[in-house]
Amino acid sequence: MSSEGNDTANFPEAAVRPFPSNSPPAKQRKTNHNSDTYFSKTSKLSGPDTMDQVQNGDSQQAIDEGLYSRQLYVLGHDAMKRMGASNILISGMKGLGIEIAKNVILGGVKAVTLHDEDTATIEHLSSQYFVSDADIGKNLAEVSAIQVSELNPYVPVHPYTGKLTEEFLSQFQVVVLTSSSLAEQLRISDFTHKSNIYLIVANTFGLFGQIFCDFSSNFTVYDTNGENPQSAMISAITKNEKGEGIVACLDETRHGFESGDFVKFHEVKGMDGLNDSEPRKINVLGPYTFNIGDISQYNNYDRGGIATQVKMPTTVQFKSLRESLQSPEFMVTDFAKFDRPGQLHILFQALHQFVEEKGHLPQIRNTPDADALVAIATTINNNASAEAKQSELDEKLIRQFSFMARGDACPVQAVIGGIVAQEVMKACSGKFMPIKQYFYFDALECLPEGSQDENVESYQTSGSRYDGQIAIFGKDFQRKLSSQRWFVVGAGAIGCELLKNFSMIGLGCKLGNLVEKEDETGSLVVTDMDVIEKSNLNRQFLFRPHDVQKLKSQCAADAVKKMNPLARIVSHENRVGPETENVYTDDFFENLDGVANALDNVQARIYMDRRCVYYRKPLLESGTLGTKGNIQVVLPYSTESYSSSQDPPEKSIPICTLKNFPNAIEHTLQWARDEFEGLFRNSADTANQYLTDPKFYDRISKLPGAEPVTTLEAVHNALLKNRPQNFADCVQFARLRFQELYHNNIKQLLHNFPPDQKNSSGAMFWSGPKRCPHPLVFDPENTTHFGYVLAASNLYATMYGMPTMTNAEEIKKHLGQITVPEFKTKSGVKIATTDAEANQMNSGSMDDTQFEDLKKAIPTVESFKGFRMLPADFEKDDDTNFHMDFIVAASNLRAENYEISPADRHKSKLIAGKIIPAIATTTALVAGLVCLELYKIVQGNKKLESYKNGFVNLALPFFAFSEPITAPKLKYYDIEWSLWDRIDVNGLDLAAPGSDEMTLGQFIDYFQKEHKLEVTMLSQNVAMLYSFFMTPVKRKERLATKMSEVVQKVSKRKLQPHEKALVLEMCCNDVDGEDVEVPYVRYVFRR
Repeated sequence: MSSEGNDTANFPEAAVRPFPSNSPPAKQRKTNHNSDTYFSKTSKLSGPDTMDQVQNGDSQQAIDEGLYSRQLYVLGHDAMKRMGASNILISGMKGLGIEIAKNVILGGVKAVTLHDEDTATIEHLSSQYFVSDADIGKNLAEVSAIQVSELNPYVPVHPYTGKLTEEFLSQFQVVVLTSSSLAEQLRISDFTHKSNIYLIVANTFGLFGQIFCDFSSNFTVYDTNGENPQSAMISAITKNEKGEGIVACLDETRHGFESGDFVKFHEVKGMDGLNDSEPRKINVLGPYTFNIGDISQYNNYDRGGIATQVKMPTTVQFKSLRESLQSPEFMVTDFAKFDRPGQLHILFQALHQFVEEKGHLPQIRNTPDADALVAIATTINNNASAEAKQSELDEKLIRQFSFMARGDACPVQAVIGGIVAQEVMKACSGKFMPIKQYFYFDALECLPEGSQDENVESYQTSGSRYDGQIAIFGKDFQRKLSSQRWFVVGAGAIGCELLKNFSMIGLGCKLGNLVEKEDETGSLVVTDMDVIEKSNLNRQFLFRPHDVQKLKSQCAADAVKKMNPLARIVSHENRVGPETENVYTDDFFENLDGVANALDNVQARIYMDRRCVYYRKPLLESGTLGTKGNIQVVLPYSTESYSSSQDPPEKSIPICTLKNFPNAIEHTLQWARDEFEGLFRNSADTANQYLTDPKFYDRISKLPGAEPVTTLEAVHNALLKNRPQNFADCVQFARLRFQELYHNNIKQLLHNFPPDQKNSSGAMFWSGPKRCPHPLVFDPENTTHFGYVLAASNLYATMYGMPTMTNAEEIKKHLGQITVPEFKTKSGVKIATTDAEANQMNSGSMDDTQFEDLKKAIPTVESFKGFRMLPADFEKDDDTNFHMDFIVAASNLRAENYEISPADRHKSKLIAGKIIPAIATTTALVAGLVCLELYKIVQGNKKLESYKNGFVNLALPFFAFSEPITAPKLKYYDIEWSLWDRIDVNGLDLAAPGSDEMTLGQFIDYFQKEHKLEVTMLSQNVAMLYSFFMTPVKRKERLATKMSEVVQKVSKRKLQPHEKALVLEMCCNDVDGEDVEVPYVRYVFRR
């Protein structure tokens, strides 16, 4: 996608060069794209030589972690380096080809060549989003190369319009064919298979898709699933009668291994040589035990040790296309269509033969052509090998295929294109298990239930950009799409893909030349309050480097308007939540046809889910985690909602483990995050509360236990005791903090629990999960030691609004002038060894004398003359703010204390920053699946079996589709209800004569008389409006008060002008006095 006014002169020379060059024009790329922002601080890329390293995968440091960070967490550095050495050819630049190219280029390979001999036509606009009306008549490859070259300045893109000769093909590591005849596929396959070039064939026709992979006779997979290696702490290793080792793990955690895994040992005491041995294949005996084979040569086990899973290379054999046609291996993606792959295998061959004989695809909804295709398929099946032959062909399926073979649906291209692009990356990198070898897909459920419109003319082309889609669904459906109003919440990775798909299919868009007069009802609204960051560019493909720090929603809306000038899209910059219900009002939601979530947090998802349930609107929910993705369809009155089920809570780290007994890098990183928050955020927040809140002392005095004293101590330390006067004071603070944390505290811990201490059972105290620490001695020449002081002192200075300093010599000069007090261990210091002990120690009462002394010691607010501290909001992606510098140093020093393997900055950022790994391929696939479900909603399909919830994992690969779960039914009396039901009460119409609204008493009487329900409790949000145990005086007062006034009084919240109704929850008894569960109440109090 280019900016207005751009032509080929604005793009790198490589983008329009017909053949790949051995020396990519990195210098021109940097200049012409203003891509300085792509170059990371750590990799120090500065010119063509280092750019060559990036593109050739020659240097791990050369990978731009700022750009690729989320993808690196999916693939890893080694796989990315192998990708950076791969040349890719993608043949066919229609909708499927451009989708594959977009994802591969975002992924970061050495170079991509786009091939097509055809020119752009109006039909290509249905799914080729990088072709515009102005490009019609131009070569597809040349037009596409100009556009996609903007996606990633590290990947040269070359157009090619000639024939695919063997000489030309020989320069590529991976070849992708998307528009080739079967004869051409076989010719190329024969060459690539013997030449060890990896081949992927992909096709889409209407709602059908096909993928074939051939990665040569012996393909090495280095990591089959992409999961982090499991580790288990060992409690014992014994020998059985055969001399085989039986490993028992600590009872606290299952080892998580599977039989056939390989493990390596370290830190085992005794059994000399086991730690240095080659990885051992294991046989799992139980959740805590496994067999490691012969260990008769080793001494007896003493104690300790960790077993860590080792990813071992796997060799996979592939057959050529010619062999696979007769002896196919199918990957089943939908067990409801178990026999479909075999049917489609014959059908795709029949289609190729039809085109070869007739010179064209079957005409749209043409019965003679469908008859011919049935005959060809029957002949092919009769002559097929036993492995490929079908017992009976599905003639209805063949006719559906024939009728829509000329169809072109952007969501189908997104699904197949996302999967194929991941297969390209697998071929380049050996990361993840490839498809073996055929993958067939169809989405016939998107057709209307029952019979389709039989008016053949309704499906024919008419010179519209939607012709490809009309060939599948007809013009009436296109008009339905145009009149839809949808709300897209989020414009990140999934949001960008959804907006692209929605605009290309014409959702809420104008119809153009399909109608004489436009229906102005349809539109898309997108909201996202975030701005674009550099790390977004790797997968949020609507954005470019020049968009960094601009609003996502606005840039995304502008981008899709260029893809489809008929798009009607409005961008907002709002967070969705109670605070924006004055924007997203009753009228806003009631006018919607549906909502598509593209959110990155559970809280916002739950909020939007509840909004959709309240307004009874369809919701399309989706999410990704690396190569994993899921979609959920929420249908009013039919399915459960997103909130109906919840993921299990994240496992928390025990306090004592964090504070005194860490045994994994995750523990030290969480400890470092807590240290960051305590030092540079919480203390400043607390001090600012003192400086700004007139009722500060009253408020904190009501805090439980000793919190009032600790809060005042924090204020005293921040504003008086530890307030720096210059940068030298900041260095001193950092140096003394180092001494306290990494030396003094450890010495005290070892004083309380010496290395040789045993517990009451006679076992060593420092064993199992408890690792015996050692104190650190500060060394200014040690990179990590100095890095801690550098980061901590600068963060401390920033918190007080002081200038920062990065001059190492100056800081070391300050360090040399600091006197560090000698530490002496103390007796009587209690250190908790369990969380129960820690909680007991923290449950003390407030020392009133100490509280009053601190109050007197802290100067008045006026004496600070408007001074405010600057709390640090943790930001992991800014390499200049010292946040990650501090986290990495603090964590690794703690790890050094406890002899835990340190983590580099990349891994530390993932864990401490709680980063969600992401890759463009999964996002594209998931968004495509979402859009297929949208088709069904717009069709008005009612059967639940027509809809598909889905879970995918491209790494395995694994696909699971299931019918959405029906909303559970509850019952009171003879009335059945689900989460979609409610009781509507209009407090205006039911008010007593002469009154404008019901009172609480009238509301309760209404339910007694009309519903035979005795209201025992009534609440609105967290406000209890009425309960049977209220005092008589309060009850009498409440019952006589108008409902809206009761709510305002109890909640201490004024009802806003946009609020017209209240959601009320009731506890009720039936006529027999039994508790009954009833729906919520929507109470209208304002017109």
